[in-house]
Amino acid sequence: MLRTSVGFATIGIGTSFCGAGLVLLLLFLLDIPAEVGDDRWILLVCAGGYVLLAFVIGTAWTVFLQRRTVVWFLAGRRPKPAEAARALRIPVDLATVSGTLWVGGAVALGVLTAVFGSWLDAMGVVLAIVLGGLATVGMTYLASERIARPLMSLALAVASPVGGRLPATVLRRLVVTWSLSSGVPLFGVLLVVLPPDVGTGDPTLTLVSLAVIGLVVGALGTGLLARGVAAPLHQLRLALDDIARGRRDIAIDLNDASEIGMLQASVNDLASGLAEQERLRDLFGRHVGDDVARHTLEHGISLSGDVRTVTALFVDVVDSTALAANTPPEQVVRRLNGLFTDVVRAVDTHGGLVNKFQGDAALCVFGAPTTHTDAATAALRAARLIRDSTRERGELDLGIGVATGQVFAGQLGTRSRLEYTVIGDAVNEAARLTEQAKELPGRILAGHDTIDAAAGAERAYWRHHADLHLRGRDADTRAFTAVVA
Repeated sequence: MLRTSVGFATIGIGTSFCGAGLVLLLLFLLDIPAEVGDDRWILLVCAGGYVLLAFVIGTAWTVFLQRRTVVWFLAGRRPKPAEAARALRIPVDLATVSGTLWVGGAVALGVLTAVFGSWLDAMGVVLAIVLGGLATVGMTYLASERIARPLMSLALAVASPVGGRLPATVLRRLVVTWSLSSGVPLFGVLLVVLPPDVGTGDPTLTLVSLAVIGLVVGALGTGLLARGVAAPLHQLRLALDDIARGRRDIAIDLNDASEIGMLQASVNDLASGLAEQERLRDLFGRHVGDDVARHTLEHGISLSGDVRTVTALFVDVVDSTALAANTPPEQVVRRLNGLFTDVVRAVDTHGGLVNKFQGDAALCVFGAPTTHTDAATAALRAARLIRDSTRERGELDLGIGVATGQVFAGQLGTRSRLEYTVIGDAVNEAARLTEQAKELPGRILAGHDTIDAAAGAERAYWRHHADLHLRGRDADTRAFTAVVA
């Protein structure tokens, strides 16, 4: 707050008196007004008095225009939308006030010079004051944009430059900088070399002075433009590089009311939008599985699928009804979460998909939606791992069924409510084997198609159990059970 206040005071004092000094230097070099003679002191006194009066009037006028900005900034509170919009006009208001007062000075001193001298001297005075005024207004505009950045940050948080008429533009800054570096000095050169000749001084010294002034003022203006444009653009480039590398916690401070501020807001929106997309994708993946989420994002929503050969693994808790009746609900949920943690870990390890949780049961698929090079072996290994992990916990008892066959794999439902699922005889066989497996010491049963398709090393863990007549099936199923270590 202190730095900003001192900065505005420096702008007001520095630009006004430097501009007045520039005018006096030009008048001295050109020896204007030459015909006033002994009455020059009157013009000098009037000029000095007007500079002091203009400084007081300009300060009071600026405070009046930005009185609401002063109140909320000093109070340290968040501005209202109307107050924020007014604060964004600080550079324009300062330039307008400064330019108006310089016009007033040119008119007043031009009239006095015409009264005490000649119209030619009056024209020279007016042109010199115009030169000083242009330089002062330009420096005021560029410097105030730099000094007002703390205010801009607070105001842009309320009135973000997302459209409409911008209070500042990059084009305006470029025009002002060109005026300082080229327009004002060249206008001064034309004033000196073109007729009518205003003043009686040596034009060579005047031209050299104008060149030096143009270099100094142009360097200052270009430096302010570079800091006002290049610095935020560099910040934007670094932010975009971070976003490209995967960072999403990007939040650039809005401190520019021009198109650059719109870019800053757009980059913030881009980062937050990508973060929201990743959050939704993560939630989507947690509900349907990463493979299904990736498949859906790549191929879009479609009420279609394909028929493929998969291995289904079904897990169900033994005597879940008695468990729910004799155990507090929160303990039942904790135990089920422990079981499903083991299921997800085992299935993910072996490249499968946990298709759905059904109360105290889970359906897992190997071979859909992505193909698997050895689905049967992976499913049998996952079944043994789930059984062993659950026994180590000692909280639940379960049955596991594994079956291989052709199924429909795809989206089921309507376009407003979809679910990725697998439907087919293999799924039904796995569920029926699970019912039988609950009565076996090994707690796992697998159909012969799965055993036949598995690798030889995995088949060594399995032995023939019996030919079972499963509910809903006409032919008997050769069932194999895992050897208990």
